[in-house]
Amino acid sequence: MSGLLALLDDVAAIAKVAAASVDDIAAAAAKAGAKAAGVVIDDAAVTPKYVHGFEAKRELPIIWRIAVGSLRNKLVVLLPALLALNALAPWVITPLLMLGGAYLCFEGAEKVLHAVLPHASHAVEEAHDPKDPTRLEEEKIAGAIKTDFILSAEIMTISLAAIPDFPFWQEAAALALVGVVITLMVYGAVALIVKMDDIGLHMAAEARLAATRALGRGLVKGMPGLMWVLSTVGTAAMLWVGGSIVVHGLEVLGMPWLGHVIHDIAHAAAVIVPQAEAVVNWIVKAALDGVFGLVLGLALVPVATGVVAPLWAAVWR
Repeated sequence: MSGLLALLDDVAAIAKVAAASVDDIAAAAAKAGAKAAGVVIDDAAVTPKYVHGFEAKRELPIIWRIAVGSLRNKLVVLLPALLALNALAPWVITPLLMLGGAYLCFEGAEKVLHAVLPHASHAVEEAHDPKDPTRLEEEKIAGAIKTDFILSAEIMTISLAAIPDFPFWQEAAALALVGVVITLMVYGAVALIVKMDDIGLHMAAEARLAATRALGRGLVKGMPGLMWVLSTVGTAAMLWVGGSIVVHGLEVLGMPWLGHVIHDIAHAAAVIVPQAEAVVNWIVKAALDGVFGLVLGLALVPVATGVVAPLWAAVWR
């Protein structure tokens, strides 16, 4: 009996350790996911365009296939690659993180440019045979998964940098959890956004209560505004997150002056409003990180469009 009690005690101790590990992994995943918020919002705002123009019955299957491709990008390709780099060459993570931050700044700055100075894209759309929707669907899905690879790389790199120094398996589990949860959140939100018009139309036409029909009409009319809000918030988040990543990376690489300047300005502004010092400090710092991100992104636009984009197109051709 004493042996059985000792065994049960050992099992209970192991269970406690496992539960603590799960809690640690969940907490690390939540922190890492929050750091990647700017990319997540942008991903949710960008993806709906890939189902535009298809029949309503094909929208959810297309989103599902893109989501599966996104999980493959994160778990099969990026997860082992980033863990290997972190174990064998951890010094590479900060430059990679800064590269992802710079890309966020570029994306945000390009969106600002399009909003302030609307202009037609110079990219030439490939001609598609309207009688071959299957081919068009396959090309759209392939293009979405390629775009997702860039966004997923940013999400996973940002998340890895935010995870504390855990044992290898906990680090891998936390990063995998981030990848799965963010993918479900993004593509679940995308599916809801894409079908919101259909839901609203159905409610407006079929609901028995006048209030429900009015809500359906409101959903249909409100979708353009929702997409504008998503796009605007996503752009601001990209500039803020991207700018803060680059600023922090410069500090890690031994160039802390810009971070110190931003910190000093935010602190000086915060002490003026002692009742909300922490809030003002955060707002000013985020705004300054965003301004730096915008300036950096504007500087990168000609480089990205004139050099990087043609090389990327050649590689994926």
